[in-house]
Amino acid sequence: MQLVLVSGLSGSGKSIALEVLEDSGYYCVDNLPATLLLDVAKFLNDGGHGRIAISVDARSIALSSLPQHLAALRALGTETMLLFLEASAATLLRRFSETRRSHPLAIAGLTLTEAIERERVLLAGVSELGHHIDTSELQPKVLRNWIKDLLGPGGGSLTLLFESFAFRDGIPLDADWVVDARMLPNPYYEPGLAPLTGRDAPVIEYLERQEKVGEFLEDLRGFLARWLPEARRDNRNYLTVAIGCTGGRHRSVYLAERLARAFAADWRVLVRHRALASRSSGQS
Repeated sequence: MQLVLVSGLSGSGKSIALEVLEDSGYYCVDNLPATLLLDVAKFLNDGGHGRIAISVDARSIALSSLPQHLAALRALGTETMLLFLEASAATLLRRFSETRRSHPLAIAGLTLTEAIERERVLLAGVSELGHHIDTSELQPKVLRNWIKDLLGPGGGSLTLLFESFAFRDGIPLDADWVVDARMLPNPYYEPGLAPLTGRDAPVIEYLERQEKVGEFLEDLRGFLARWLPEARRDNRNYLTVAIGCTGGRHRSVYLAERLARAFAADWRVLVRHRALASRSSGQS
């Protein structure tokens, strides 16, 4: 049996995640109390539903018992994945304002900002169990595609995600390891390269001529080759390496693509480019 748990902050895109899972053939259950997880999973599996997705949010009864229920399911041989969706407080405030929906934890005397922070605290223990997706700068279509990628067939016990980003937009909330590439030579200031990205041949050729870029890339390869096996031995299912530069379009994109290519033979590798996905522009 395959079980995907979906959790996270209200307004971060959990309903989109469930829609993708349902479209992918999963039997979906929304907002299930944590105490019923084992019984419902067994009931659905016995009924012929081998792929199940269950949403658990901050209102769930006995939320603190979720880790032990997950451990029990894994002990029974259930293949489990927990997706935890989150976004910055400013993004969530904007989304609730635009949709004019009330926050699930909004009660008398609690502002929207306070409700968001209260939910973040309540879900702190759950967030440590799963793979994070920061949806702050993501359009719904991009989020759908990212979730589909995560559900794809895997080549190993750990999925390695290389993610480029722009420091000016902030460090992604889903980052496990963060790499700062801003000290490297910047193609943005070279004639004709500013409108291009790290996936375009002229930018690639420029960066490959820079000695420091080659040294930096080789150091990163060595670090990852040394410590990724340790992450796998620590029972990590997902690890996100976030690589940032100023605008997230040139240096970070180039490095993410090169590292993905270097590790694709031995790991299940995904690549995301946040600034390109959100159509950001500017220095990189």
